[in-house]
Amino acid sequence: MKSIVTGGCGFIASHVVDRLVGQGHDVTVIDNMSTGFRENIAGHLDSGKVSLEKFDLGDLKKTVKALKGADTVFHLAANADVRRGLEDNFRDIDRNLIVTYNVLEAMRRNDVKRIVFSSTAATYGEPDVFPTPESYHPRQTSFYGASKLACEGLIEAFCEAYGMQAWTYRFVSVQGERHPHGVTYDFVKKLSQDPRELEILGDGTARKSYLYIGDCVDGFFLGFGKADARVNLFNLGHEEYVNVRKVADTIVDEMGLKDVRYRFTGGERGWIGDSPLVHLDTSRMRALGWKPKVSIEETVRRTVRWLLANPYVYGR
Repeated sequence: MKSIVTGGCGFIASHVVDRLVGQGHDVTVIDNMSTGFRENIAGHLDSGKVSLEKFDLGDLKKTVKALKGADTVFHLAANADVRRGLEDNFRDIDRNLIVTYNVLEAMRRNDVKRIVFSSTAATYGEPDVFPTPESYHPRQTSFYGASKLACEGLIEAFCEAYGMQAWTYRFVSVQGERHPHGVTYDFVKKLSQDPRELEILGDGTARKSYLYIGDCVDGFFLGFGKADARVNLFNLGHEEYVNVRKVADTIVDEMGLKDVRYRFTGGERGWIGDSPLVHLDTSRMRALGWKPKVSIEETVRRTVRWLLANPYVYGR
């Protein structure tokens, strides 16, 4: 199989590249390197098992050319910074929706029929049903979530119109090796700069269901291998959830720090669009035989250990 991985130098996508190479597939990574790191796939590039094309998917002409001869597109390129969407509300439209259109149109022109898409639990906004199933009809609370839901609709329309097939995954916050942003990243950075005090956005009570990167990628490929509807939609998350204060306690302990003072900014949300509870119903995915193997606490600890050993991710 010749696979295209968009955003392949990024966190989750680089692990998808690992898995594809391990399965013996030909892989082309497309990345504009705005947030990705060459280090994430350097071993594959040096061995010649993966090719890297550095350009922006906003360029439709280049995207069409790059997808020639592909069998499957794993589309993970996106803006994933929910908070930044408040400052620039066109960014999510540009980086998520327009880029996804370009990928789909390039697929159509090259007769590429299969797309695996990374969506997000943010499409559910602030739900009132927990665990939240795929059938829940959300009210949008962030430009990021809204843009990803629009991408899902666009993918469905292309599948209906042009005989494509899609696998879409809405997942919770994913952590683990190569983790480049989010709460654990932020806390480790802050504590490395000042081990005596930690600023925590909100009041620390927000509850999140984190997922280890290995479990996430397992779900990606299990669903891709077993589900065969025209459009396949799955939640990926953990049956557990923890509050942000517990995450901070785990990080402080893993870093071997003592007597750290927490300074809360107040309110149950860290920012507009930050849902106070994220907990997804994963029964549809579990029916295929998937379940997470790594606990949330161990996921956080592995992430901390990797971040401390790989400070290059703080270079931007």
